Amino acid sequence: MKTVKNELLFVLLFSIASIVQAQKVNDADVPQAVKTTFKSKCPQAASAKWEKEDGNYEAHYSMGKMEMTCVINPAGVYVQSETAINASELPKPAADYLQKKMPGQKVTEAAKITDAAGKVTYEAEVKNTDYTFDGKGNFLKQEADND
Repeated sequence: MKTVKNELLFVLLFSIASIVQAQKVNDADVPQAVKTTFKSKCPQAASAKWEKEDGNYEAHYSMGKMEMTCVINPAGVYVQSETAINASELPKPAADYLQKKMPGQKVTEAAKITDAAGKVTYEAEVKNTDYTFDGKGNFLKQEADND
């Protein structure tokens, strides 16, 4: 009986975890307020692929060779933008921190994040863990990557 309970608990937790991750959203299901904010904040974007994560809408689009994401809450309030960058573009203190903490490991994804107030942070993914740094490259936090 205990084994069955453990199995059911595992299935329940796995189901919840998969729901929490980003979910694709059809363009027709994106609120008009979100679309309006996206067009005003990112007028250069011809089209976007939409996802919903943590209650916010994420518009993924390309600008030339740059991969961009614009995050907007359901009321149409701009939250932040993310620009994919090469690991070599991380601030030196961030790169040094990662090299010291995980020698020989490669950064699989990196991004420059600018919030609504203009505050810049950087994020780097190494071995399914996201490391966040301030605008100068000082370590802030780490958390498991759920994507």
